[in-house]
Amino acid sequence: MGAPVTESKARTADDLDEAARIFTSVRPRLFGIAYRMLSSASEAEDLVQDVWLRWQGYDRSTVQNPGAFLATTTTRMAINALQSARVRRETYVGPWLPEPVDTSADPYLGAERGEALEFAALLLMEKLTPSERAAYVLREAFDYPYGQIADILQSTEPAVRQLVSRARKHVAGERRATVAPAAQKDLLAKFLAAARTGDMAALESLFAADVASYSDGNGAIRVARTPVVGAERVAKFFTALSGWYWEDIEVEWVATNGETSVVLRRNGVMEGVMTVVAGEDGIERILWIVTPEKIAAFA
Repeated sequence: MGAPVTESKARTADDLDEAARIFTSVRPRLFGIAYRMLSSASEAEDLVQDVWLRWQGYDRSTVQNPGAFLATTTTRMAINALQSARVRRETYVGPWLPEPVDTSADPYLGAERGEALEFAALLLMEKLTPSERAAYVLREAFDYPYGQIADILQSTEPAVRQLVSRARKHVAGERRATVAPAAQKDLLAKFLAAARTGDMAALESLFAADVASYSDGNGAIRVARTPVVGAERVAKFFTALSGWYWEDIEVEWVATNGETSVVLRRNGVMEGVMTVVAGEDGIERILWIVTPEKIAAFA
């Protein structure tokens, strides 16, 4: 009687190993979908872990295409998670910004394409409905066929084409042309130099006329709770900070969301992550994230 039990256990172990192998092979894509849907690396990691638990307990013998099944599960769970996240964000204190992800280390991001990953795109996608966002991410970032997206969203192909079209129009309608990566990094470096010294004229010269500075601190002390808008106002804001903020600050250059950013530390302690969105007229947005749970991965 012992042998069959041992063989059964062996088959169970082999089956679970195969399930893990399959899941691991598609995990980068699952994380890429979840992150673009939620704009949060930590929430995306949690969601992907929940997908793994479901995959473990599912009758996998009924699944013909594991990759498609796991992508479908991830997308549907992300739609539900995004709806809940938006309710939570209604009580957020001050500007809410996406949680940066370290693309220089490529922690499971693994997307075939970089679309819908940059901060500017993520911020614009916040205005889409969850279904529009899912359709846009699957099509633009992962090039899923419309028919497969329809299956994932439990919709029809014509309806999905409309979702993607509306999302494209919204994102394209509000998004400005950005500069090349080298130019973005150069503007960020010049901005940091001028901000450290409090050179107001130099700061103004780097800014587009309608530049805006967003500080994500969720109510933290000495963190601006409303955006600062306009070249002169933003220059005055950072000139005022130069008198106290930059002392003992160390700057580390990193790549977040496919763009150049800096990690700021004071005496080895994390202070924040900062980047800029830049266009032909100069820096258009300064994004400054100091909320501890959003920058913990860089600590």
